[in-house]
Amino acid sequence: MTAASAPPAQVQLGDPQHGVARYARQVADAVDRATGVTVQLSLAECLADPPARVHVHFTDRMWGSSPEDAADTFTRLAGVTSVSVTLHDLPQASDGARNLARRIDCYARVVAASTGVACNSEHEAQLLAEYVSETVTVEVIPLPVDIHDGHNSSDTHGPAGQLDGAVALVGFVYPGKGHSDALDAVAVITGQRPAVVALGRASPGHEGDLVDLHNYAESRGVLFSATGFLDDAELVERCRRAGVPLAAHQHVSASGSLATWISAGRRPLVPNTRYSREMSTLRPGTVTLYDTSTLAESIATALADPASTWLDANASTGPNTPEVAERYLRWWGTLAW
Repeated sequence: MTAASAPPAQVQLGDPQHGVARYARQVADAVDRATGVTVQLSLAECLADPPARVHVHFTDRMWGSSPEDAADTFTRLAGVTSVSVTLHDLPQASDGARNLARRIDCYARVVAASTGVACNSEHEAQLLAEYVSETVTVEVIPLPVDIHDGHNSSDTHGPAGQLDGAVALVGFVYPGKGHSDALDAVAVITGQRPAVVALGRASPGHEGDLVDLHNYAESRGVLFSATGFLDDAELVERCRRAGVPLAAHQHVSASGSLATWISAGRRPLVPNTRYSREMSTLRPGTVTLYDTSTLAESIATALADPASTWLDANASTGPNTPEVAERYLRWWGTLAW
């Protein structure tokens, strides 16, 4: 492999437990396995001794204390080297009027300073066109799903008789992620109510929201708990034991939580949105869509029919991580660095 054809250096930054940071390492490691030449650098290393070209994963919440600060940091990097970027957490109406305007400006600055722009879904590409730029060329490379060893779709609907009966949500806890929706839905289920479990910890700065969820659950007569951060093995094990897998975020742009459920062999309940419909088409047989007004009924149905919460033998789960790495390599080869 020549220097000109080698992949760009991969910039790593942010909370190592953050989903975007974890995904950046996942892609970089896969590119390294495919090529044997990947260089992974911190942001400080890139700024101090810039390589000829770099790739980064950008969400404003990971790159700075504010959208303005995040854009400043990105453009400082783009001022010393050529940068391709995968955008995450695209601006959308749910940001609220003030934050939406600030985030639009932030992402517009990032796009303008980039050599190439990628997103993880057609939905994100549409958000980019709707809110940020109608003219930017976007490469869509989906988040990967890797079925864990021993948890393939031919399994007989998981560990029969070993499910914990709880409604579980994966990932950081923060407002809008769907935990309160799950509590409201469970509160109206007649008979024995399932517990609601957050498989993860509070997002930084949202520890108070976790306390509020505990208080709200108590007021609704629902048992709620959060596990704290789980390493990969622990997370898979808890996903496999959950009574009802749920990915209830209404305003997601691309969902690592959804990929986590599918990787564990589960078929989660997912709200019927533009993004979830896209994923249902990309990966037939891997999600069960519900309308927001029928979440309680959907949970009750899943509890009564546990087999419906596991991947069918004919479920389609690709692309996986090596395939995603190959897509990045092909895309980088088309850019005018």
